[in-house]
Amino acid sequence: GYKFDLRLYVAVSSFEPLRAYVFEEGLCRFSTARYSDPADGGSAADADVFAHLTNYSINKRSSHFVPNADAADDGFGSKWS
Repeated sequence: GYKFDLRLYVAVSSFEPLRAYVFEEGLCRFSTARYSDPADGGSAADADVFAHLTNYSINKRSSHFVPNADAADDGFGSKWS
C-alpha cells in the first residue's frame, strides 16, 4: 500500500473541564510510491524516498505525483484537504 499522514486541527479552550474544537477540514498527504516492508520480503536496496515520506515538497518531484488543480475537488491527487 501507500503510506499517508493525516493532519487534524484542534483548538483546546479549556482543560478543566476539557473543551476542544476540531476544525471541520484537515489534510491528508499520500506517498507517491508503494511501500514494501523489508519484513515482508522487500529489499532495503529498494528504499525509495517517495515511498517512505509523505512530505509535499519531496513528493511533488515524483513522476507519480498527482496535483489537484481544482479546489472544489479536494479528494483527488496526492494531497487532499
